[in-house]
Amino acid sequence: MVSTTHQHNALIDSFVLDLPDTPSRRLTIGWILLTLGALVIGGLFTILIVLSRTPYFQEIIPWVDFFHTAIVVHVDLTVLVWFLGFAAVLWSLNQRSTCLKCGWLALILAVMGTAVITLSPFLGADQPLMNNYVPVLQHPLFLFGLGLFGLGFLLQVLNAMFFSHRVGSSMRGDGALRFGLYSAMIAALVSIAMLVMSYIDMPEYAETTYYYELLFWDAGHTLQFMHVQLMLVSWLWLASVAGISLKVSPRVVVFIFIIGLVPVIMTPFIYSMYELGEAMHKQAISYLMMYGGGLAALPLGLIIILGILQKKRSEVIAQPEYNALISSIILFGVGGVIGFMINGSNVTVPAHYHGSIVAITLIYMGVTYHILPRLGFRPITGKAAKWQPVLYACGQLMHVFGLVWSGGYGVQRKTAGIEQGADHLERVIGMGVMGLGGLIAIIGGIMFLVIAFKSMWPRK
Repeated sequence: MVSTTHQHNALIDSFVLDLPDTPSRRLTIGWILLTLGALVIGGLFTILIVLSRTPYFQEIIPWVDFFHTAIVVHVDLTVLVWFLGFAAVLWSLNQRSTCLKCGWLALILAVMGTAVITLSPFLGADQPLMNNYVPVLQHPLFLFGLGLFGLGFLLQVLNAMFFSHRVGSSMRGDGALRFGLYSAMIAALVSIAMLVMSYIDMPEYAETTYYYELLFWDAGHTLQFMHVQLMLVSWLWLASVAGISLKVSPRVVVFIFIIGLVPVIMTPFIYSMYELGEAMHKQAISYLMMYGGGLAALPLGLIIILGILQKKRSEVIAQPEYNALISSIILFGVGGVIGFMINGSNVTVPAHYHGSIVAITLIYMGVTYHILPRLGFRPITGKAAKWQPVLYACGQLMHVFGLVWSGGYGVQRKTAGIEQGADHLERVIGMGVMGLGGLIAIIGGIMFLVIAFKSMWPRK
Protein backbone atom coordinates (compact mmCIF):
# COMPACT_ATOMS: atom_id res chain seq x y z
CA MET A 1 0.00 0.00 0.00
CA VAL A 2 2.85 2.35 0.88
CA SER A 3 4.61 1.51 -2.38
CA THR A 4 1.45 2.25 -4.40
CA THR A 5 0.98 5.59 -2.65
CA HIS A 6 4.62 6.49 -3.29
CA GLN A 7 4.28 5.69 -6.99
CA HIS A 8 1.09 7.75 -7.18
CA ASN A 9 2.79 10.77 -5.56
CA ALA A 10 5.77 10.38 -7.90
CA LEU A 11 3.42 10.41 -10.86
CA ILE A 12 1.71 13.55 -9.60
CA ASP A 13 5.00 15.38 -9.01
CA SER A 14 6.60 14.18 -12.26
CA PHE A 15 7.10 17.19 -14.51
CA VAL A 16 6.23 15.64 -17.87
CA LEU A 17 4.06 17.01 -20.68
CA ASP A 18 1.74 14.58 -22.41
CA LEU A 19 1.90 14.77 -26.18
CA PRO A 20 -1.27 15.93 -27.98
CA ASP A 21 -3.59 13.77 -30.06
CA THR A 22 -2.85 12.98 -33.72
CA PRO A 23 -4.31 16.11 -35.41
CA SER A 24 -2.41 18.41 -33.04
CA ARG A 25 0.77 16.37 -33.45
CA ARG A 26 0.85 17.21 -37.14
CA LEU A 27 0.85 20.88 -36.19
CA THR A 28 3.76 20.29 -33.80
CA ILE A 29 5.68 18.51 -36.57
CA GLY A 30 5.06 21.48 -38.85
CA TRP A 31 6.61 23.90 -36.37
CA ILE A 32 9.57 21.56 -35.82
CA LEU A 33 10.22 21.44 -39.56
CA LEU A 34 10.14 25.24 -39.71
CA THR A 35 12.69 25.59 -36.89
CA LEU A 36 15.03 22.93 -38.29
CA GLY A 37 14.68 24.38 -41.78
CA ALA A 38 15.59 27.84 -40.46
CA LEU A 39 18.78 26.40 -38.93
CA VAL A 40 19.70 24.67 -42.19
CA ILE A 41 19.17 27.78 -44.31
CA GLY A 42 20.92 29.92 -41.72
CA GLY A 43 23.88 27.55 -41.95
CA LEU A 44 23.96 27.92 -45.73
CA PHE A 45 24.10 31.68 -45.29
CA THR A 46 27.13 31.11 -43.05
CA ILE A 47 28.86 29.54 -46.04
CA LEU A 48 27.95 32.59 -48.12
CA ILE A 49 29.36 34.84 -45.38
CA VAL A 50 32.68 33.00 -45.57
CA LEU A 51 32.72 33.08 -49.38
CA SER A 52 31.96 36.80 -49.39
CA ARG A 53 35.36 37.32 -47.75
CA THR A 54 37.14 34.87 -50.05
CA PRO A 55 39.37 36.29 -52.81
CA TYR A 56 37.99 35.98 -56.37
CA PHE A 57 34.55 34.84 -55.20
CA GLN A 58 33.83 38.14 -53.47
CA GLU A 59 34.46 39.92 -56.77
CA ILE A 60 31.62 38.12 -58.57
CA ILE A 61 28.96 38.65 -55.89
CA PRO A 62 26.43 41.06 -57.41
CA TRP A 63 25.28 42.51 -54.06
CA VAL A 64 26.78 45.49 -52.33
CA ASP A 65 27.97 44.69 -48.79
CA PHE A 66 26.78 41.10 -49.08
CA PHE A 67 28.80 40.17 -45.98
CA HIS A 68 26.53 42.18 -43.67
CA THR A 69 23.43 41.36 -45.73
CA ALA A 70 24.07 37.64 -45.25
CA ILE A 71 24.75 38.16 -41.53
CA VAL A 72 21.36 39.86 -41.09
CA VAL A 73 19.47 36.96 -42.69
CA HIS A 74 21.63 34.38 -40.87
CA VAL A 75 20.95 35.94 -37.45
CA ASP A 76 17.23 36.36 -38.04
CA LEU A 77 16.87 32.73 -39.13
CA THR A 78 19.08 31.10 -36.50
CA VAL A 79 17.96 33.29 -33.60
CA LEU A 80 14.57 34.89 -34.25
CA VAL A 81 12.87 32.13 -36.27
CA TRP A 82 14.57 29.31 -34.34
CA PHE A 83 13.65 30.58 -30.86
CA LEU A 84 10.17 31.91 -31.60
CA GLY A 85 9.44 28.85 -33.73
CA PHE A 86 10.44 26.49 -30.92
CA ALA A 87 8.29 28.46 -28.51
CA ALA A 88 5.44 27.62 -30.88
CA VAL A 89 6.54 23.95 -30.80
CA LEU A 90 6.22 23.86 -27.00
CA TRP A 91 2.87 25.64 -27.03
CA SER A 92 1.53 23.31 -29.72
CA LEU A 93 2.30 20.35 -27.45
CA ASN A 94 -0.36 21.73 -25.11
CA GLN A 95 -2.85 22.39 -27.95
CA ARG A 96 -6.40 21.12 -27.75
CA SER A 97 -8.10 19.93 -30.92
CA THR A 98 -10.24 23.09 -30.85
CA CYS A 99 -9.59 25.56 -33.66
CA LEU A 100 -6.68 23.70 -35.21
CA LYS A 101 -7.21 25.90 -38.27
CA CYS A 102 -6.01 28.84 -36.16
CA GLY A 103 -2.77 26.98 -35.43
CA TRP A 104 -2.27 26.04 -39.07
CA LEU A 105 -2.89 29.62 -40.22
CA ALA A 106 -0.25 30.83 -37.74
CA LEU A 107 2.23 28.25 -39.04
CA ILE A 108 1.53 29.09 -42.70
CA LEU A 109 2.08 32.81 -42.08
CA ALA A 110 5.32 32.08 -40.22
CA VAL A 111 6.57 29.82 -43.02
CA MET A 112 5.70 32.41 -45.67
CA GLY A 113 7.43 35.15 -43.69
CA THR A 114 10.54 33.00 -43.26
CA ALA A 115 10.60 32.28 -46.99
CA VAL A 116 10.38 35.99 -47.87
CA ILE A 117 13.17 36.82 -45.38
CA THR A 118 15.35 34.12 -46.95
CA LEU A 119 14.74 35.10 -50.55
CA SER A 120 14.76 38.89 -50.08
CA PRO A 121 18.54 39.39 -50.65
CA PHE A 122 18.24 37.55 -53.98
CA LEU A 123 15.30 39.76 -54.98
CA GLY A 124 16.98 43.10 -54.40
CA ALA A 125 16.84 43.66 -50.64
CA ASP A 126 20.00 45.25 -49.25
CA GLN A 127 20.97 48.12 -46.91
CA PRO A 128 21.83 45.92 -43.87
CA LEU A 129 21.43 47.52 -40.45
CA MET A 130 23.24 45.79 -37.59
CA ASN A 131 20.99 46.87 -34.71
CA ASN A 132 20.48 44.69 -31.64
CA TYR A 133 17.94 41.86 -31.35
CA VAL A 134 16.46 41.90 -34.86
CA PRO A 135 18.95 43.20 -37.46
CA VAL A 136 17.15 44.21 -40.64
CA LEU A 137 17.56 44.92 -44.32
CA GLN A 138 16.03 48.35 -44.85
CA HIS A 139 13.97 47.22 -47.81
CA PRO A 140 10.16 46.83 -48.13
CA LEU A 141 10.38 43.17 -49.19
CA PHE A 142 12.46 42.09 -46.18
CA LEU A 143 10.33 44.14 -43.78
CA PHE A 144 7.20 42.57 -45.29
CA GLY A 145 8.61 39.08 -44.62
CA LEU A 146 9.56 40.06 -41.07
CA GLY A 147 6.06 41.42 -40.48
CA LEU A 148 4.48 38.29 -41.92
CA PHE A 149 6.50 36.06 -39.61
CA GLY A 150 5.67 38.31 -36.65
CA LEU A 151 1.95 38.10 -37.50
CA GLY A 152 2.18 34.32 -37.57
CA PHE A 153 3.88 34.31 -34.18
CA LEU A 154 1.26 36.65 -32.70
CA LEU A 155 -1.54 34.42 -33.99
CA GLN A 156 0.17 31.36 -32.46
CA VAL A 157 0.45 33.13 -29.08
CA LEU A 158 -3.26 33.99 -29.14
CA ASN A 159 -4.14 30.51 -30.35
CA ALA A 160 -2.14 28.95 -27.50
CA MET A 161 -3.62 31.35 -24.97
CA PHE A 162 -7.22 30.43 -25.79
CA PHE A 163 -7.02 26.84 -27.04
CA SER A 164 -4.47 25.11 -24.81
CA HIS A 165 -5.15 22.59 -22.06
CA ARG A 166 -5.79 24.30 -18.74
CA VAL A 167 -3.57 24.05 -15.70
CA GLY A 168 -6.23 22.22 -13.68
CA SER A 169 -7.57 22.78 -10.18
CA SER A 170 -5.60 19.95 -8.53
CA MET A 171 -1.99 20.97 -8.97
CA ARG A 172 0.16 18.27 -10.55
CA GLY A 173 3.56 18.28 -12.17
CA ASP A 174 2.15 18.55 -15.70
CA GLY A 175 -0.11 21.38 -14.51
CA ALA A 176 2.92 23.29 -13.23
CA LEU A 177 4.56 22.95 -16.65
CA ARG A 178 1.38 24.20 -18.32
CA PHE A 179 1.44 27.20 -16.00
CA GLY A 180 5.01 27.81 -17.14
CA LEU A 181 3.87 27.71 -20.76
CA TYR A 182 1.11 30.23 -20.00
CA SER A 183 3.59 32.51 -18.22
CA ALA A 184 5.71 32.51 -21.38
CA MET A 185 2.63 33.46 -23.42
CA ILE A 186 2.08 36.46 -21.13
CA ALA A 187 5.70 37.53 -21.65
CA ALA A 188 5.24 37.18 -25.42
CA LEU A 189 2.11 39.36 -25.39
CA VAL A 190 3.85 42.04 -23.30
CA SER A 191 6.78 41.95 -25.73
CA ILE A 192 4.46 42.49 -28.70
CA ALA A 193 2.75 45.34 -26.82
CA MET A 194 6.17 46.94 -26.19
CA LEU A 195 6.93 46.68 -29.92
CA VAL A 196 3.70 48.45 -30.82
CA MET A 197 4.21 51.15 -28.20
CA SER A 198 7.77 51.77 -29.34
CA TYR A 199 6.56 52.13 -32.93
CA ILE A 200 3.87 54.65 -31.89
CA ASP A 201 6.16 56.71 -29.63
CA MET A 202 9.19 56.63 -31.92
CA PRO A 203 11.05 60.00 -31.78
CA GLU A 204 11.01 61.92 -35.07
CA TYR A 205 14.80 62.18 -35.11
CA ALA A 206 15.31 58.39 -35.02
CA GLU A 207 16.55 57.05 -38.36
CA THR A 208 18.11 53.92 -39.88
CA THR A 209 19.99 51.79 -37.31
CA TYR A 210 18.98 53.92 -34.33
CA TYR A 211 15.32 53.66 -35.35
CA TYR A 212 15.33 49.85 -35.28
CA GLU A 213 17.49 49.82 -32.15
CA LEU A 214 14.74 51.72 -30.32
CA LEU A 215 11.98 49.74 -31.99
CA PHE A 216 13.22 46.35 -30.81
CA TRP A 217 14.96 47.28 -27.53
CA ASP A 218 12.07 46.87 -25.05
CA ALA A 219 10.40 44.05 -26.99
CA GLY A 220 13.68 42.16 -27.38
CA HIS A 221 14.49 42.34 -23.69
CA THR A 222 10.99 41.15 -22.76
CA LEU A 223 11.30 38.21 -25.15
CA GLN A 224 14.35 37.09 -23.16
CA PHE A 225 12.09 36.55 -20.14
CA MET A 226 9.79 34.43 -22.33
CA HIS A 227 12.75 32.32 -23.44
CA VAL A 228 13.86 31.81 -19.83
CA GLN A 229 10.39 30.66 -18.76
CA LEU A 230 10.30 28.13 -21.61
CA MET A 231 13.83 27.01 -20.78
CA LEU A 232 12.75 26.32 -17.20
CA VAL A 233 9.77 24.31 -18.43
CA SER A 234 12.18 22.27 -20.56
CA TRP A 235 14.66 21.86 -17.68
CA LEU A 236 11.97 20.37 -15.45
CA TRP A 237 10.64 18.17 -18.24
CA LEU A 238 13.99 16.67 -19.23
CA ALA A 239 15.03 16.24 -15.59
CA SER A 240 11.94 14.09 -15.02
CA VAL A 241 12.49 12.25 -18.32
CA ALA A 242 16.06 11.42 -17.24
CA GLY A 243 14.79 9.98 -13.97
CA ILE A 244 16.08 12.79 -11.72
CA SER A 245 14.12 13.11 -8.48
CA LEU A 246 13.28 16.76 -7.86
CA LYS A 247 12.69 17.77 -4.24
CA VAL A 248 10.12 20.41 -5.08
CA SER A 249 6.32 20.44 -5.20
CA PRO A 250 4.34 21.62 -8.24
CA ARG A 251 2.95 24.53 -6.21
CA VAL A 252 6.44 25.77 -5.41
CA VAL A 253 7.35 25.49 -9.10
CA VAL A 254 4.31 27.61 -9.99
CA PHE A 255 5.44 30.22 -7.45
CA ILE A 256 8.91 30.25 -9.04
CA PHE A 257 7.33 30.79 -12.47
CA ILE A 258 5.37 33.73 -11.00
CA ILE A 259 8.66 35.22 -9.73
CA GLY A 260 9.99 34.89 -13.28
CA LEU A 261 7.08 37.03 -14.50
CA VAL A 262 7.85 39.96 -12.16
CA PRO A 263 10.35 41.63 -14.56
CA VAL A 264 7.86 41.19 -17.42
CA ILE A 265 5.18 43.04 -15.47
CA MET A 266 7.65 45.79 -14.53
CA THR A 267 8.63 46.48 -18.16
CA PRO A 268 5.55 48.62 -19.05
CA PHE A 269 6.05 50.67 -15.87
CA ILE A 270 9.67 51.42 -16.81
CA TYR A 271 8.43 52.33 -20.29
CA SER A 272 6.02 54.87 -18.80
CA MET A 273 8.66 56.36 -16.48
CA TYR A 274 11.17 57.37 -19.18
CA GLU A 275 10.65 58.55 -22.74
CA LEU A 276 11.75 56.26 -25.55
CA GLY A 277 15.26 57.27 -26.58
CA GLU A 278 16.33 58.59 -23.18
CA ALA A 279 19.55 57.13 -21.81
CA MET A 280 17.79 56.21 -18.54
CA HIS A 281 15.12 54.31 -20.48
CA LYS A 282 17.67 52.06 -22.14
CA GLN A 283 19.68 51.65 -18.96
CA ALA A 284 16.63 50.77 -16.83
CA ILE A 285 15.54 48.07 -19.28
CA SER A 286 19.09 46.69 -19.29
CA TYR A 287 19.20 46.59 -15.48
CA LEU A 288 15.85 44.81 -15.44
CA MET A 289 17.32 42.10 -17.67
CA MET A 290 20.58 41.96 -15.70
CA TYR A 291 19.01 41.54 -12.27
CA GLY A 292 15.68 39.95 -13.22
CA GLY A 293 16.71 37.39 -15.81
CA GLY A 294 17.84 34.86 -13.22
CA LEU A 295 15.15 35.35 -10.57
CA ALA A 296 13.39 32.11 -11.48
CA ALA A 297 16.33 30.31 -13.09
CA LEU A 298 18.58 30.46 -10.00
CA PRO A 299 16.35 28.62 -7.49
CA LEU A 300 15.04 26.13 -10.04
CA GLY A 301 18.53 25.50 -11.37
CA LEU A 302 19.82 24.80 -7.85
CA ILE A 303 16.95 22.37 -7.21
CA ILE A 304 17.74 20.47 -10.41
CA ILE A 305 21.49 20.47 -9.69
CA LEU A 306 20.77 18.99 -6.24
CA GLY A 307 18.74 16.24 -7.90
CA ILE A 308 21.54 15.59 -10.41
CA LEU A 309 24.15 15.30 -7.63
CA GLN A 310 22.01 12.71 -5.84
CA LYS A 311 21.58 10.65 -9.01
CA LYS A 312 24.13 8.07 -10.11
CA ARG A 313 25.06 8.48 -13.76
CA SER A 314 24.48 4.77 -14.36
CA GLU A 315 20.85 5.27 -13.27
CA VAL A 316 20.12 7.94 -15.90
CA ILE A 317 17.28 6.83 -18.21
CA ALA A 318 17.55 9.20 -21.18
CA GLN A 319 21.22 9.97 -21.87
CA PRO A 320 20.99 12.59 -24.71
CA GLU A 321 18.32 14.51 -22.79
CA TYR A 322 20.39 14.30 -19.60
CA ASN A 323 23.52 15.62 -21.30
CA ALA A 324 21.55 18.44 -22.92
CA LEU A 325 20.09 19.37 -19.52
CA ILE A 326 23.45 19.54 -17.73
CA SER A 327 25.07 21.43 -20.61
CA SER A 328 22.23 23.95 -20.68
CA ILE A 329 22.45 24.66 -16.95
CA ILE A 330 26.23 25.15 -17.15
CA LEU A 331 26.04 27.51 -20.14
CA PHE A 332 23.24 29.56 -18.61
CA GLY A 333 25.18 29.91 -15.36
CA VAL A 334 28.35 30.96 -17.21
CA GLY A 335 26.40 33.48 -19.31
CA GLY A 336 24.79 34.93 -16.19
CA VAL A 337 28.11 35.38 -14.38
CA ILE A 338 29.69 37.02 -17.44
CA GLY A 339 26.77 39.47 -17.56
CA PHE A 340 28.05 41.05 -14.34
CA MET A 341 31.54 41.39 -15.86
CA ILE A 342 30.45 43.68 -18.70
CA ASN A 343 32.27 47.00 -18.73
CA GLY A 344 31.87 48.92 -21.96
CA SER A 345 31.00 47.80 -25.48
CA ASN A 346 33.59 45.08 -25.96
CA VAL A 347 33.25 41.40 -26.88
CA THR A 348 32.34 40.51 -23.28
CA VAL A 349 28.80 41.54 -24.28
CA PRO A 350 28.39 38.83 -26.96
CA ALA A 351 30.12 36.38 -24.58
CA HIS A 352 27.30 36.99 -22.10
CA TYR A 353 24.42 36.55 -24.49
CA HIS A 354 26.07 33.67 -26.35
CA GLY A 355 26.21 31.75 -23.08
CA SER A 356 22.59 32.51 -22.27
CA ILE A 357 21.01 31.86 -25.65
CA VAL A 358 23.12 28.76 -26.30
CA ALA A 359 21.80 27.37 -23.00
CA ILE A 360 18.29 27.70 -24.42
CA THR A 361 19.34 26.16 -27.73
CA LEU A 362 20.87 23.18 -25.90
CA ILE A 363 17.74 22.41 -23.92
CA TYR A 364 15.64 22.74 -27.08
CA MET A 365 17.94 20.20 -28.73
CA GLY A 366 17.25 17.84 -25.83
CA VAL A 367 13.50 18.38 -26.10
CA THR A 368 13.71 17.64 -29.83
CA TYR A 369 15.49 14.35 -29.12
CA HIS A 370 12.77 13.44 -26.63
CA ILE A 371 9.65 14.29 -28.61
CA LEU A 372 10.58 13.14 -32.13
CA PRO A 373 10.18 9.39 -31.38
CA ARG A 374 6.94 10.16 -29.53
CA LEU A 375 5.61 11.94 -32.61
CA GLY A 376 6.01 8.73 -34.59
CA PHE A 377 9.57 9.07 -35.88
CA ARG A 378 12.57 6.79 -35.45
CA PRO A 379 14.10 6.41 -31.95
CA ILE A 380 17.18 8.56 -31.36
CA THR A 381 19.97 6.34 -30.12
CA GLY A 382 23.72 5.88 -30.46
CA LYS A 383 26.86 7.63 -29.29
CA ALA A 384 26.45 10.53 -31.72
CA ALA A 385 23.17 11.63 -30.11
CA LYS A 386 24.58 10.99 -26.63
CA TRP A 387 27.65 13.19 -27.06
CA GLN A 388 26.33 15.82 -29.48
CA PRO A 389 25.09 18.17 -26.70
CA VAL A 390 28.43 17.82 -24.90
CA LEU A 391 30.44 18.61 -28.05
CA TYR A 392 28.23 21.58 -28.88
CA ALA A 393 28.45 22.88 -25.29
CA CYS A 394 32.26 22.49 -25.12
CA GLY A 395 32.67 24.39 -28.38
CA GLN A 396 30.41 27.19 -27.17
CA LEU A 397 32.23 27.37 -23.83
CA MET A 398 35.53 27.80 -25.68
CA HIS A 399 33.88 30.44 -27.88
CA VAL A 400 32.56 32.30 -24.83
CA PHE A 401 35.80 32.15 -22.85
CA GLY A 402 37.73 33.34 -25.89
CA LEU A 403 35.43 36.34 -26.12
CA VAL A 404 35.76 37.10 -22.40
CA TRP A 405 39.56 36.87 -22.64
CA SER A 406 39.59 39.18 -25.66
CA GLY A 407 37.15 41.59 -24.04
CA GLY A 408 39.52 41.89 -21.11
CA TYR A 409 42.14 43.13 -23.58
CA GLY A 410 39.79 45.67 -25.15
CA VAL A 411 38.65 43.93 -28.35
CA GLN A 412 35.48 45.77 -29.40
CA ARG A 413 32.27 44.06 -30.46
CA LYS A 414 30.91 44.17 -34.03
CA THR A 415 34.39 44.43 -35.50
CA ALA A 416 36.33 42.03 -37.69
CA GLY A 417 39.76 41.56 -39.21
CA ILE A 418 42.23 44.38 -38.69
CA GLU A 419 39.59 46.45 -36.84
CA GLN A 420 39.84 44.01 -33.92
CA GLY A 421 43.31 45.32 -33.23
CA ALA A 422 44.80 41.83 -33.17
CA ASP A 423 48.30 43.24 -32.82
CA HIS A 424 48.91 41.82 -29.35
CA LEU A 425 49.59 38.17 -28.56
CA GLU A 426 46.91 38.14 -25.84
CA ARG A 427 44.23 39.29 -28.27
CA VAL A 428 45.35 36.79 -30.90
CA ILE A 429 45.16 33.93 -28.37
CA GLY A 430 41.71 34.98 -27.19
CA MET A 431 40.25 35.32 -30.67
CA GLY A 432 41.96 32.07 -31.69
CA VAL A 433 40.27 30.17 -28.84
CA MET A 434 36.99 31.84 -29.79
CA GLY A 435 37.36 30.75 -33.43
CA LEU A 436 38.30 27.16 -32.57
CA GLY A 437 35.40 26.91 -30.16
CA GLY A 438 33.06 28.30 -32.79
CA LEU A 439 34.24 25.67 -35.27
CA ILE A 440 33.63 22.86 -32.75
CA ALA A 441 30.18 24.29 -32.00
CA ILE A 442 29.35 24.39 -35.72
CA ILE A 443 30.25 20.69 -35.98
CA GLY A 444 28.00 19.99 -32.99
CA GLY A 445 25.17 21.97 -34.60
CA ILE A 446 25.49 20.05 -37.86
CA MET A 447 25.41 16.79 -35.89
CA PHE A 448 22.14 17.86 -34.26
CA LEU A 449 20.51 18.55 -37.62
CA VAL A 450 21.74 15.26 -39.10
CA ILE A 451 20.44 13.28 -36.09
CA ALA A 452 17.07 15.06 -36.13
CA PHE A 453 16.51 14.69 -39.89
CA LYS A 454 17.68 11.06 -39.77
CA SER A 455 14.97 10.39 -37.21
CA MET A 456 12.36 12.16 -39.34
CA TRP A 457 13.40 10.59 -42.65
CA PRO A 458 10.52 8.54 -44.14
CA ARG A 459 10.72 4.83 -43.42
CA LYS A 460 11.12 2.47 -46.35
